Amino acid sequence: MLTDNRLKLLILALSLTSYSGAGHAEIDWVSATLDNDLFVGNDSGYSNGLFLSFYDVGSTSEELPSSDFWVSPLMWSMTDKQSSGAVNAYMFGQSMNTPSDISIVNPDQNELPYSALLAFTNSYLKITPNFADRASTTIGVVGPIALGEDAQKLVHKMTGSDEPKGWDTQLENELVFQFSRGRTWRNWESASANFDLLTNVDASIGTISSTLGAGLTLRYGRNLLSSYATTLFNNSRTTNPTAVNGGWYFYLGAQTGYFFNQIFTDGNTFEDSRSIDYDHEYISLSAGFAYSWPNSSITFAVNDSNLLQTGDTEDALEDLTQFGTITFAWRL
Repeated sequence: MLTDNRLKLLILALSLTSYSGAGHAEIDWVSATLDNDLFVGNDSGYSNGLFLSFYDVGSTSEELPSSDFWVSPLMWSMTDKQSSGAVNAYMFGQSMNTPSDISIVNPDQNELPYSALLAFTNSYLKITPNFADRASTTIGVVGPIALGEDAQKLVHKMTGSDEPKGWDTQLENELVFQFSRGRTWRNWESASANFDLLTNVDASIGTISSTLGAGLTLRYGRNLLSSYATTLFNNSRTTNPTAVNGGWYFYLGAQTGYFFNQIFTDGNTFEDSRSIDYDHEYISLSAGFAYSWPNSSITFAVNDSNLLQTGDTEDALEDLTQFGTITFAWRL
């Protein structure tokens, strides 16, 4: 467990990191996101994510926010077309994964390893009427320094749940990163403007994970044009697509792709640690509902990217790939 001094130094370093990225931004919106497998009726172990995000939002009627240096390595790939809007998003959060039985001190080697990620992400969205681009950079830490053991034991003590006993087998301390680039197209809108169809591509590289993926999203609701770009957040566990400006919608999404590496399953990058075999190809489904008021928004969704896993691998990865998520956002 971290000493008080190490904990204070970690919090200070991450606070300075976040402040240096967002210090010149004019924050308009804030959101809080909770991911948990309890939302899908699965409590075989513990999988949880808690994230706080800040947004600098602009449109053509005002000065658009500019990108920060965090995403500068990716900005060459952004479109040169005139933007109808832009968003700078800053996220800070923690996620963790454990095997199916947290009462075992030394879990089976075929079980998903204990792991926690504490990370900061800067994402920049550039929006046009027909497509939107996203560039994201994430830096963080895994291992005991990510405070997964401390956080889970505290929550379980407060709720009277079983004490997790296998954290001594978690991944080792490691500084991790990821660069991510995505685009979504608004390909079709119904005559009534109540339906639309979006397609997307996404790629990432880094020690957290490296992936290639493509997918589509069907939505039904109101004021869909204003919110379609937020679906670029749907491929991460850090936030959710949201409705805006009094709009609302139901959505159903499908994604397919390939994992080249993923630290939660492959283990530490530069030293030996626990790991698990898995199918690198994936197909995922997500379904959700988003509703907005003039100054706030709420989104709930369920996700399953475990569709190609079979046998023991399916059971081992259930906590990592099947979860529910809820986001509440509000205007400052």
